[in-house]
Amino acid sequence: MSDYSTGELARLCGVTVRTVQFYDARGLLHPSDLSEGGRRLYAEGDLRKMRMICALKTMGLSLDAIAGVIASEHPEKVLLLLLEEQEKRIADEQGALERQKRAVETVRESIRTGAMLSIESIADMDRMMEEKKKLNKLHLSMLLLGMLMSGLQWAGIILWITTGIWWPFAACWPFVIAVGILLTRMYYKNTLYVCAECGARFRPALKEMFWANHTPKTRLLTCTKCGKKGWCVETYGKNEP
Repeated sequence: MSDYSTGELARLCGVTVRTVQFYDARGLLHPSDLSEGGRRLYAEGDLRKMRMICALKTMGLSLDAIAGVIASEHPEKVLLLLLEEQEKRIADEQGALERQKRAVETVRESIRTGAMLSIESIADMDRMMEEKKKLNKLHLSMLLLGMLMSGLQWAGIILWITTGIWWPFAACWPFVIAVGILLTRMYYKNTLYVCAECGARFRPALKEMFWANHTPKTRLLTCTKCGKKGWCVETYGKNEP
């Protein structure tokens, strides 16, 4: 069994010594042994764990989420799902770009030759633009509503501090709560999760999803298909398979 010093482990993982020490201090990684001089020594298993931590960090997980994934029964399954979802997003983006490119080439060739545009080309372009509009509309709606909600809160606070008038701040809260509920339901209805244990795509109960520990790409949920609780990868979707 090979033993690595902190510096060697850092070099093999492409990080700094300070990073290794930080993960050690946070409880994510512990040395398997100590030398006679008290230096930390890491084994092959520690090297694999450190690389797993680095990979999960690269995928956008927080340190608390990484600690939970590492402590789970099959942390590698969560990483595989994250990679698969990222691969799907890249493939979807590449496919959309390729369809747009073909549509542009078809229209450009039709203009050059003076031929009439085919109904299929027009339909393809219309469909692509409509999908893009829907996605942009969803993102823009959530952003604008969130900004409006935040703006009302701050306006009420500033008015309260500067004039002593508190009732506008209190009066805006029902609207803020309503907007918050609307944003939550919009997010909930357009999101599915992939179970790391069975690979099923599912939508959890709204209450569980809302209160679950989460990262930008995963949530700690109970799969509705296999019943196991673990870190599930978030993906776009309106209807369960």
